[in-house]
Parts: sequence; structure tokens; C-alpha cells
Amino acid sequence: MNPLAIKDNVYWVGAVDYSCRDFHGYSRSPQGTTYNAYLVLDEKITLFDTVKSGSISLMLQRIRELVDPEKIDYLVVNHVELDHAGCLGEIVNLCKPEKIFCSPMGLKSMQGHFDTEGWPIEVKKSGDTLSLGKRTVHFIEARMLHWPDSMFSYLAEDKLLLSNDAFGQNIACSERFADELDREVIEHAMKEYYHNIVQPFAPQVTKTLEQVAGLNLDIDMIAPDHGLIFRGKDDVAYALETYRRYAAPGWKKRAIVTYDTMWHSTERMACAIGDGLTEAGIPYHLLPLKANHHSAVMTAFADAGAVFVGSPTHNNGIMPGVADLLTYMKGLRPKCKIGAAFGSFGWSGEAPRAIHEWLEKMGFEMPVEPLTCNWVPKKDALEQCRAMGKSVGQALAERCATK
Repeated sequence: MNPLAIKDNVYWVGAVDYSCRDFHGYSRSPQGTTYNAYLVLDEKITLFDTVKSGSISLMLQRIRELVDPEKIDYLVVNHVELDHAGCLGEIVNLCKPEKIFCSPMGLKSMQGHFDTEGWPIEVKKSGDTLSLGKRTVHFIEARMLHWPDSMFSYLAEDKLLLSNDAFGQNIACSERFADELDREVIEHAMKEYYHNIVQPFAPQVTKTLEQVAGLNLDIDMIAPDHGLIFRGKDDVAYALETYRRYAAPGWKKRAIVTYDTMWHSTERMACAIGDGLTEAGIPYHLLPLKANHHSAVMTAFADAGAVFVGSPTHNNGIMPGVADLLTYMKGLRPKCKIGAAFGSFGWSGEAPRAIHEWLEKMGFEMPVEPLTCNWVPKKDALEQCRAMGKSVGQALAERCATK
């Protein structure tokens, strides 16, 4: 239950959720997650963000190791989503803070989530500052990273950027700093988080990074509200560059073949498509939807320039798991992708055409017609699948060569 000093008189007082597997109801977090909150001891004792409501006792125990919570003067709410502000009402009642600071959009969100009558709320915009005594907080609105109310807080004297959801990862562990784990673990967790949560807002990511760069801030630590903290110039540069890379659309020379199947016919088609991709020199990954959550597919899709989506025809339509994936994919709006649709059928065969139209409406390049197979695929049908894989693979190779 101990707090952790991350800077002189700046402490992590958050909570680690080892049991979390369902993150926000739409994404899997197989490693759990953290809800990071930060307490600054200065002339004005200030708590930056809080935690999910069920974790309030953990946060308060850590705060009490440092100071009586009732002595907290200021609350800074960088984001009102309930994994960071779920216990805000309880904290306000307990601490009775002198001031509560949030962004202009944060005020609307706060009023929408809580009964804020009588709360001493003060709005801070980009460029505004706040003196804590020895420290000055600089506020940077980070709209749509990933809510309209999102905001960064920069503590100039500590060279510390409190980035809320940006640069976050879903990792539950005893370590608090990114350099305490292998870089590959951090990279995967950042990729998973970004491509399932932040991806639709890539233009805003680029804009915010440019805004931060334009301020010429001296940053040697980035402390997000999920996952591990980046400390030192090298890790800070890594975190910033990783987000720049994620936000820049580009073609990737890899494919995924994802599908659902009833009696393995669509699965056989998927395997034959994979053979065709191999002929074209394109590495691929098979992702059956009965074994892979839609968020795992989107994480894999981050490294792929082509996606094949397959479904048998079910009640004149697509399988529910495939419909789930397509709905989820549409909301995340991936760029620079080639698509293709396939599937088996017994009576009618509408599913591949429906998938093709879904992908086309998402803006995918669709170089081949949807492929159907009646009943169990035989030699000729499997050859058509191989030809589809090879054709799309060649189209992807050409795209990657001219990017």
C-alpha cells in the first residue's frame, strides 16, 4: 500500500487492478491495468486525477502514508472518464478542496457525471498556468486523446508531463517504470492500447504532439494514467516517437486472415488463402474469431496492410462474431488497408458480399471480388482461395513498394 516517489515530493498513489480483463466493455486487457493518480506535496497539496470507484480505498491508504487526505488543497481532473474520476465525488466530499481544476470540456463532462452544485471548479485552457508554491503547472488541452475533455498537466520544475490516457498501457505489475520491463512488453501494450482506443483520433494525436513540441518543453518523465511511467530522455523520446509512428498512416507488408466457421469449410478457405499469401511473399497470421477477441484482431491489424474477413452465410447474413468485428473495426477507422471477403454457404451465400460492402464503406481498397464456396471446398475452390490470397498479396506488395 506504499506510495512511490517518482520525483522529489511527487508520488504515485494509484491502484493496480490485477483482475481486470474487460477494459471499458469493448477491449480485453489480459494483463490487467492500473489507475494512476499522482500526489504533489507543495505549498498547495495537489492530487492529479483519481481512480476507479472500487479502488478508492487503495488510493486513500497510499495518500495517508504521506498526508491526511483532508489537507489536499487542489484537485486537477485531467479527464472525467470514470476509470480516472469514478471516486471524484467521494474525494470532493472527503477533502473539501479549495479548488478543482479541469478543461473547458471537462466542466461539461463533470457536470454530466456528478452533482457539482457548490463545487469550487475552475476551468483551465491551453496556455493557462497554476502555481502550487515551488511548482508551476502548465495546462495543455489534448482534446480527443481520447475524450473531448482530455488534458495534460506539465510540472515545469520537475520536467514531468502528466499525460492522462496518452502513452498508456494496460499492464498490472509491481513495477512502475517502463524501463523495468522488456521494451517488447511495453511496445505490445502501447500498441494494444493505442489501436483499440486512440486510433480513431490519429489527426488529433499528431496535432497534440506538434503542440507539445512547439512549446519546447523540457520533459524527462511522462506519467500516464494507465500502465508504466517513462523516465529519462531516451524513454520519453521513445514514447513520443512511438505515438508519432502510430498516428502516421502507412502500408505494412503483412496480412491477417480472420474468420468464423461452422463446420470448418470457411476455415479451410482461410488456410488456402494463407498459402496464396505465402506465394506472393506476404507473411500472414490466421485469427479465428472463436479464439481471438476483436481487440486482439485490431492489435494484430496494426502491423498489417491487408485483411481477409471470412464468414459462412448464417440466416442470410454473416456470423454474429464477424458482425461484431466489423462493427468494432468500423469505429476504429483504420487507414492504408486492402480488404477481401470470403466464405462458404449451403443455401444462399450472402455473407461474403455483405462483408465486402462493409470493408468498402470503411475505405478499404478492394482489388478482388468476394469469394464464395458452396458446401465443402474441393480442389477447384481451394485453388480459387489460393489465387485470391496471391492476388491480394501482390497488390499489397505493390502498395508497399510505392509508399
